[in-house]
Amino acid sequence: MGKTSIEWTDQSANPIRARHKATGNVGWHCVMPSPGCAHCYSHTLNGRFGTGLPYNKRSEDEIDLFLDLKSMEKLHRQRRPAKVFLCDMTDLFGEFVPFEWIDRIFELIAVSGQHTFQILTKRPTRMAEYFRGGRPMLGNVWLGVSVEDQQRADERIPALLQIPAAVRFLSVEPLLAPVSLTDATRWENKAHWWGKNIRDYLHWVIIGGESGHGARPCDLAWIRSIRDQCQAAGVPVFIKQDSGPRPGMQGRIPDDLWAVKEFPNAAMAT
Repeated sequence: MGKTSIEWTDQSANPIRARHKATGNVGWHCVMPSPGCAHCYSHTLNGRFGTGLPYNKRSEDEIDLFLDLKSMEKLHRQRRPAKVFLCDMTDLFGEFVPFEWIDRIFELIAVSGQHTFQILTKRPTRMAEYFRGGRPMLGNVWLGVSVEDQQRADERIPALLQIPAAVRFLSVEPLLAPVSLTDATRWENKAHWWGKNIRDYLHWVIIGGESGHGARPCDLAWIRSIRDQCQAAGVPVFIKQDSGPRPGMQGRIPDDLWAVKEFPNAAMAT
């Protein structure tokens, strides 16, 4: 558990850990499922300060995954409310994480009602499967999916819509291509619940370009388009960064866009 430089949250917690069998080095593990992961900051940090292994399926033969709940227990004891980005170094709903571990994490979330837990996944189908098992949704949990282009939006958003979370949100980062959120009819046959207004199915949208070495370009027109779509529907938007070498950079983003850093006001899902 610790402070984080990610502007839309206060703290992070990473109860899913990995230990390199040969070296004993402890870090994290993930498998990168889509083009948005190509320059993953967690993959880079794990290479330097963690297990030293790449984020791929082959690495699973060289590590022992384990559940480390110390950060969650510390959060439970922390009285000061915080927004907590849960598993920012991996994906809580990765296929490598047993549902029994997720159960134990959610048990601690349930008794830590002073905090808001923000969970992002690139595997919303597995997340929906988890909650279809009769597990209750908690009011202090925000569930989101990461999308980097229209293909990933169309693949991932319908699964998110199957879950009646207190807040459903998108992290459109790294934004690599234009994304339309207004034509929800194309998701009609993929999700049992949908609406014709963005506000009917999403409660918050984060937008950002890619950061780090070799950051891929982000067209400012793409950022502005998503901002306009959301604002026309009354959906809060948080513009996080331009593409560039360092996270959190305003870069080329004009002041009128850079000032847009909104949060959802209340639980809105049904």
